[in-house]
Amino acid sequence: MSKAPLRIGLSARLLHTPPAELGFPGKSLQYLEQSMAHWIMSHGALVLMVPTIGQHLGLRRAQISVHDYVRALDGLVLQGGADVSPTTYRQEPLRPEWTGDRIRDLYEIELLWEFVIQGKPVLGVCRGAQLINVACGGTLWQDISEYIPGAGPHRDADLYDQHHHAIDFVDGSRLATLYKGTGGRVNSIHHQAVRALGSDLRIEARSRGDDVIEAIRWQGNGYLFGCQWHPEFHGGGGDLLDGSPILQDFLDAAERARGA
Repeated sequence: MSKAPLRIGLSARLLHTPPAELGFPGKSLQYLEQSMAHWIMSHGALVLMVPTIGQHLGLRRAQISVHDYVRALDGLVLQGGADVSPTTYRQEPLRPEWTGDRIRDLYEIELLWEFVIQGKPVLGVCRGAQLINVACGGTLWQDISEYIPGAGPHRDADLYDQHHHAIDFVDGSRLATLYKGTGGRVNSIHHQAVRALGSDLRIEARSRGDDVIEAIRWQGNGYLFGCQWHPEFHGGGGDLLDGSPILQDFLDAAERARGA
């Protein structure tokens, strides 16, 4: 009898004020980007988006809790999206457009730690990597180009995921082991980045030429890894780093946690 597929939770992107053309006036939307879901599904796992839970939604925690959701799942992927709010790491936005999404921050941080408490792995992508750092007490650069002297371009609005740069793995890191190498090329779609490293986190990769932090891993008792690039956008072929080793490593951790 074959084993049941892993059930991977995917944190929701939040759209607090949908455009009128979507036809949801006065409503909030929670959604996922299909590339992320299909990437996980292509490795044989089920994907279930985890909605927010809150009293303001008319849903009492006595009815359903974050603990209940996490107990039903085998791992969590934190997908990309809006900036992490500087208020979440005890700073003020330096520009109005960098306010971020505090509501989503609180929702995802609660999810993250409940997965860790229950011994289940967490993978953070782009915003997700930044959120892991903030959840562990770290801070972010609110804008790379403005506040990191000599930094190369990490975002191009016109090219989007076709904007690429090289990264270097830290010697002895898990990434160096997974890829049996020293680095590679990745997409780059972010304007914020890890600044002060959170507690018990280790740097696993930096961008070549400016040393901006590109990947972090928790050294605590559990699986908590974040990469600044979007491995789900790295299709087959080309010169970009294959995203499969990262996802398979996460799914293997989920399988081990399920059997524990």
